[in-house]
Amino acid sequence: MLFSSLLAVLLLGQTVGKVVSITDGDTIIVRPEQGASVKVRLIHIDAPERGQAFGTRARQALGELVDGRTVEIVGTSKDRYGRLLGDVRHDGRSINLELIRRGMAWAYVDYDPPPEYVAAEAEARAARRGLWADKSPIPPWEYRRNRRAGAAR
Repeated sequence: MLFSSLLAVLLLGQTVGKVVSITDGDTIIVRPEQGASVKVRLIHIDAPERGQAFGTRARQALGELVDGRTVEIVGTSKDRYGRLLGDVRHDGRSINLELIRRGMAWAYVDYDPPPEYVAAEAEARAARRGLWADKSPIPPWEYRRNRRAGAAR
């Protein structure tokens, strides 16, 4: 599969494609109706990493929502890894927001999420849904930072 920067730029805006793979709890691979597959990072959320508590469950939740289905992607930009950043929609609803509602991801506050994302996270926390059932869930950005610090030793 090729994930060229050019392809990601071409897909900015709105595109439709079939989800062919779930990479983790906030990243999918989509085959557009035209062209090669592209890696899409769900914008404004951060799901637990592989190896982290709820990492596998977040990936499964995303798969249950979109794997093998046709989705609409509203792409906004590319990240530093060349992935398309976007809101993934299926049957008229934001999958990004749905993952937060289910307690399978954080609203990624470092990147100014829409207010409904922050409200959905607060509601999931209060209801102790998903990862919020854990007494002290570790945000993925802290988990990644801790792993990098451990690797640097």
